[in-house]
Amino acid sequence: MTDTFSLPVRVYYEDTDAGGIVYHVNYLKFMERARTEYLRTTGYDHQKLLKEKKQLVVVDASVQFKNIAQLDDSLNVTVAVESMGKARMVFLQQCFREGLLICEGRFVVACLNSQSRKPTAITESLRNKLSPDSNSP
Repeated sequence: MTDTFSLPVRVYYEDTDAGGIVYHVNYLKFMERARTEYLRTTGYDHQKLLKEKKQLVVVDASVQFKNIAQLDDSLNVTVAVESMGKARMVFLQQCFREGLLICEGRFVVACLNSQSRKPTAITESLRNKLSPDSNSP
């Protein structure tokens, strides 16, 4: 597994449901933002991927909810690459509030050709930056 990247996220009113807790689907948004920012730290933002005719697409997501978060909570959303294949990788992500695990998820992300939408190999450069065997970013 790679070193863990962490993104601070504040819970806003728009993130909560009628009961005043974070609506479950918003954790997926928080995790997407963290994956995006993690990629940005490696030099691979969405624009660079598109220039290389690559696109990263979530093909499977599994999230387990352990505790709740509420309005104004400060969360840390973590990202680590758990494994990597030729054209896909698995991200392990967790949301914490003051060290308490709120939820965790695994996301299988496929690398597609951005024009044909068919699976394609992860570039060597991106692989080197994200490889569970490397110390990047």
